[in-house]
Amino acid sequence: MPLQVSVVSADQQVWSGEAEMVVARTTEGEIGILAGHTPLLAILASGEVRVTQVGGRKITADAAEGFLSVEHDVVTIVARDAQLTS
Repeated sequence: MPLQVSVVSADQQVWSGEAEMVVARTTEGEIGILAGHTPLLAILASGEVRVTQVGGRKITADAAEGFLSVEHDVVTIVARDAQLTS
């Protein structure tokens, strides 16, 4: 079962879709999220968010300060500022 991922900034939705994996930098360090991950709420550190879509295509976004939540295979990344880089 794929992850449902949303990356949003303060003023817009940057990307939303299904993914196999999400890697993001938190204040505790880099974290990788796969389907079945335990619920989590973390403070997002500025840096790269990497999303591997179902089928292997990779999406990268720069995100600055915010939070990341995981619950029931739904990953939400809310950043003060975020934009796609690839």
